[in-house]
Amino acid sequence: MARKDTTNTALANLPEVNFSDAGDVRYLHLGTQWVQGSMLLDKPFDIELEYAQRMMVWLLFVDASAVAALRAMQLGLGSAALTKFCYKKLRMKTTAVELNPQVIAACRLWFKLPKDDARLQVILADAAQEIRKPAHHGQVDVLQVDLYDHEAAAPVLDSEAFYADCRNLLSEGGVMTVNLFGRDSSYLRSLEKIAGAFGPEAVWAFKPTREGNTVVAAQREPTRPERTELVQRADCIESRFGLPAKKWLRLFKPVW
Repeated sequence: MARKDTTNTALANLPEVNFSDAGDVRYLHLGTQWVQGSMLLDKPFDIELEYAQRMMVWLLFVDASAVAALRAMQLGLGSAALTKFCYKKLRMKTTAVELNPQVIAACRLWFKLPKDDARLQVILADAAQEIRKPAHHGQVDVLQVDLYDHEAAAPVLDSEAFYADCRNLLSEGGVMTVNLFGRDSSYLRSLEKIAGAFGPEAVWAFKPTREGNTVVAAQREPTRPERTELVQRADCIESRFGLPAKKWLRLFKPVW
């Protein structure tokens, strides 16, 4: 979650953070019925939601044996599913940026988010401002963007300038994945803004999930891996990390 206004008044008006349990799944809410994230109670470091699993599609563009040497950043913490997976399962150096201090506290109290250490840093900040800091530029191999407010109607940060700032974060082989949720017209506008910042040939997308989430990937430097290479990587991702990567190949294509 993130907002453009980071004044004290805005912080005071941030929505209440709560959770609900249904069977073996815990859900994060921001004062509404909308699900902002989830966790399997008996497997807290796995990824439960389908769209969140798809946010890991960047793995198709890298060598699985080199993943632990990469750096990941999440904009919007949610239930910390992506942050925990990158940190615990992939053993990556991981940074998350979150505006709402209640979300960070909830993730540590209810969603098993570990404390900061040499490989994990959770930054309390406005994502739009944080990513402009030169210290981050060119340092991020994997950028995962999931920025929604309590109404979950459209991305909070969704301009071509914002996506250009995201591209500046990425290393030469870096990949951004974005969760887009909303009306078809909203999705197409977002896609055009991403293409404007990264170039059309850099953009890939999934078909929407049943819930209406469309995950888009954009590469810092566009590539077109051969199908055989993608199949080999998908097999490796499934065996090493337990993600449904072979299914991804049926649903994930270049946009242009």
